[in-house]
Amino acid sequence: MNGVQTRFKCKLDVKRCKRFVFPPSSLLPRSNALKTKAIRYFQTDRTLTRIVSPPLKELMSCFFIKVNNQTAPPKVGITAKESGTYNDFTNLNIGGIKRDGSNGVSEVSYIMLETVDDLHLLQPGSALHISVCTPERFLREGCKVIRKGYGYPSVFNPDTYVMELMRQGKTPEDAREGGCSGCIEVGAFGKEAYILTGYLNVPKILEVTLHNGTDPVSGKKVGLVTGDPCTFRSYEALYDAFLKQIHYFVDMKVRVSNYIDRMFAKYAPATFLSLFIDDCIAKGKDYYNCGPRYNTSYIQCTGLGTITDSLSVLKKHVFEERKFNMEQIIHATDTNFEGQEAMRQFILNRTPFFGNDDEYADRIAIQIFNDLYDAIEGKPNTKGECFHLNMLSTTCHVYFGKMMNATPNGRLAGRAISDGTSPSHGADTHGPSAVIKSLGKLDQVKSGGTLLNQRFLPSLLKHDEDIAKLASLIRSYFALGGHHIQFNIVDTATLHAAQKHPEEYRDLLVRVAGYSDYFNDMNTDLQYDVIARTAQETF
Repeated sequence: MNGVQTRFKCKLDVKRCKRFVFPPSSLLPRSNALKTKAIRYFQTDRTLTRIVSPPLKELMSCFFIKVNNQTAPPKVGITAKESGTYNDFTNLNIGGIKRDGSNGVSEVSYIMLETVDDLHLLQPGSALHISVCTPERFLREGCKVIRKGYGYPSVFNPDTYVMELMRQGKTPEDAREGGCSGCIEVGAFGKEAYILTGYLNVPKILEVTLHNGTDPVSGKKVGLVTGDPCTFRSYEALYDAFLKQIHYFVDMKVRVSNYIDRMFAKYAPATFLSLFIDDCIAKGKDYYNCGPRYNTSYIQCTGLGTITDSLSVLKKHVFEERKFNMEQIIHATDTNFEGQEAMRQFILNRTPFFGNDDEYADRIAIQIFNDLYDAIEGKPNTKGECFHLNMLSTTCHVYFGKMMNATPNGRLAGRAISDGTSPSHGADTHGPSAVIKSLGKLDQVKSGGTLLNQRFLPSLLKHDEDIAKLASLIRSYFALGGHHIQFNIVDTATLHAAQKHPEEYRDLLVRVAGYSDYFNDMNTDLQYDVIARTAQETF
């Protein structure tokens, strides 16, 4: 093909790209439809791809800019308090596997990575999908972008999430064509309505349990009367009361969510969206009213690290070693450890915490995870299918912390609880290898997504051989069945300097939840949440 023909082809592709991005960005950029169409439009043979690579990069850049110009709707009321500045979660799934299970990485995948690195915009978000069949070169190129410190791309494991989707009833082909849409939840693109029905503050349920069904912050009776915890003679008795409260709140959540879903189906149809989702037209039903091929409801549980560590404190120091009694712990948490700093420091330094490959703490985390699954899984929704467990928090863990007193693990009142399945802030003291071993003990296929945040010092990824180590860490976690992992590459001094001199750090991007944001656009609470994450110095 000569130069004139190549340029002509690129002009045609520009027109196609313009048509592609015309619908609202909330529809198409969430899926890997962009990549599929890009391959169809751009990829002929490897020689041609190399010849036209610069104009293709320009075209891809224009697409990114187009998506970034679609601003998120303003947030008001409780949503604004919970979410802060988060964007529309227009995620591009890069790499992964094809419909037949083969490697999905192409030349377009590398062009996408280069565009992410060149522009580093807020949107679209980007995610690497790394299967066992993914070329090592692609993973390492992605790790080089991660090293830049934009907070993206995040990294997903198709080998795990395909099994998650198949467990929920998807065909293997539909599951393989799926991926991440939004934060870390996964679904069958273009074929499924997967609804996130709301977040469950699991540490708050323990707080209510420790006050016999009363919320100590509001003073209102909100849960079951499960007994005065000071009368419990064993950890098992305490956990049994906690589990009863979990079932009570999950059942309440399901009833309310089903009512809301019925109202959406009746009064708020998504007519335009239904045109793009398989089976809605064939069935003659709306997206919110059983139209899609699959109809999934998720309950997102938050604070696994905080609840695990709190129960570890109670089990070890109250019931086993009797260092403290229950009354002392409850008094300390109700008074924010005022006058009890010696107790708090003992707890912080002498307790097995989740995220350190410690069997004592990890067994507690496994039990909580499995019991949350049992409480949620299979609860019927309004569309003939059922609810499933999801382990993500977006930014609700910050808001939830504001609604709580101090917790038994030493967390102070008003501070954020842990996010997703990440360890508690500062609790993962044995490095990221220990973190992934702890999380690898959870059967993550039972969920529809698990969020894992990690923060590395830039010096940890300074050399080329460090890129290989990061790639090995990701491969190792995914071999253990991990669903997702994402990284901030920034030191604490830089974050504090950005708070003090924001005008000098206007372009500082950090990973918040399933998205990145400019550090100085975030409120103080979200900034502290990022700063408080353990800064890992070694692998």
